[in-house]
Amino acid sequence: MEGKLYLIPLTLGDFDTMDNVLPVFNRQIIHSLTAFIVENARTARRFIKKTGHPLPIHELTFVEIGKHDSVADALSFFNETIRHQSVGLLSEAGTPCVADPGAVIVKEAHENNVEVIPLVGPNSIILALMASGFNGQDFAFHGYLPVDKKQLAQKIRGMELIARKEGQTQIFIETPFRNRQLFEQVLKICNAGTKLCIAVNLTLPSQMIRTLSIEAWKKQKVDLAKKPAVFLISK
Repeated sequence: MEGKLYLIPLTLGDFDTMDNVLPVFNRQIIHSLTAFIVENARTARRFIKKTGHPLPIHELTFVEIGKHDSVADALSFFNETIRHQSVGLLSEAGTPCVADPGAVIVKEAHENNVEVIPLVGPNSIILALMASGFNGQDFAFHGYLPVDKKQLAQKIRGMELIARKEGQTQIFIETPFRNRQLFEQVLKICNAGTKLCIAVNLTLPSQMIRTLSIEAWKKQKVDLAKKPAVFLISK
């Protein structure tokens, strides 16, 4: 294979924060590429344009691998393109392949002896863990929790039990428009002494990171509406 697969992080919010969270080297790599597999083409085009790519956006190729798009088409594009040039893989925000559909492309790359190169950039899960004060040597990321209330309650209780018995940090996320409901369920289900960290709008000027007991959280007024957030539970 001639090309390499570059895993390209985006900012976690407004692209104006790019200089604060992305190395200059990333731009150099991005500017050398003309083929991209992305979670969302519109976001990717805006991001690539913001980096100052030397070519007009219409001369670049973007193939989506979002949840409503064909994985088979993206794999076919990757296998054909990688024969003669490198390909960039982009998430909707933050680091590719973590809570993101891009992992299937990386798997394909390894199976075909294509070199995979992850670039440095912000990852909300790791940033939240770093700032939580919780166990950073033993942790589990659960992604999105069940929507069904009964299943959600069982999941939350299970995570709390593991955190209490094993000391393992439990990390999970939710879509911004359901953050409030998830927060309320965590407060309702978890024990008063359980610790909860909420990290909101990471790397942005409006960033908030707080670790409190469930009992203390119940006394707080928290605005989570439509804001990207990471939740962490610890004993």
